Amino acid sequence: MTDQIQRFLFEDTNIRGEIVHLEQAHAEVMERHDYPPAVTRQLGELLAAVALLTETIKLDGTMSIEVRGKGPLSLLMAESNPGGELRAIARLDEEAALPAEDAGFRDLVGEGQITITLDPREGHRYQGIVALHRDSLAGCLEDYFAQSEQLPTRLWLADDGRRAAGLLLQRLPDEAANQDDDAWERTVHLASTLTDAELLEVEQRELLHRLFHEETVRVFEPKALRFACTCSRERIAGALLSLGAEELRDILAEQGGIATQCHFCHTRYEFSVAEVEAMLADPEGTPPTLH
Repeated sequence: MTDQIQRFLFEDTNIRGEIVHLEQAHAEVMERHDYPPAVTRQLGELLAAVALLTETIKLDGTMSIEVRGKGPLSLLMAESNPGGELRAIARLDEEAALPAEDAGFRDLVGEGQITITLDPREGHRYQGIVALHRDSLAGCLEDYFAQSEQLPTRLWLADDGRRAAGLLLQRLPDEAANQDDDAWERTVHLASTLTDAELLEVEQRELLHRLFHEETVRVFEPKALRFACTCSRERIAGALLSLGAEELRDILAEQGGIATQCHFCHTRYEFSVAEVEAMLADPEGTPPTLH
């Protein structure tokens, strides 16, 4: 099934939706790490969720969703942009035992919070934070929309270890567009009959027809999605400079250079003593590459 997101709306209502499938992007995220099956499922759901939310909010920039908890899974993070590029990472507590294969979201994360960051190309950065009070990632994200966006939103997320998928329904505040007072309750009820297997396996238009064949649904052209990492030598150099000259020189004295890699894609970056000194002398310049 093609990696894509499909927008749709219900005619004569103020309800819109999206459905996403990820297979190749899912594989490219997971093959770079050796996650336990339970972690793979949660990270796959987060990857589907960030694609849905990026398309929902219509941000001209980058969106990230970060889940931090006190359980064995200390971090889940996924990022997306309007170009359909996705990346994600998870981090396990090194001292915690490996989670059981059937461990759920709260078993893995425990107490914690979700931070959603909107970083537009122009304008100010925005962060919304919501505590983890629900037993699923979908439920916690629904809480975010209820508190931060004040838009009734329902999410269904699924991952079987090889692919991820998600469905989102949202009721907009435009009551003038709504000519059907029961539409929200009815469409949510219909969507709630969806099984994980159907969400993962059935082609998007066919799935919408199965769920909402008695509704008038307008379906838009799908948008392709793919894995892509936004790391670069310049970004890594900026992160190194944030450590400060003293710490960088201590590392150089100890190691004779600096080698690091991107946590998302594992691309390796190396900086010689001369390159780091040139960066320190001109922090605003382009990181040099010496041959």
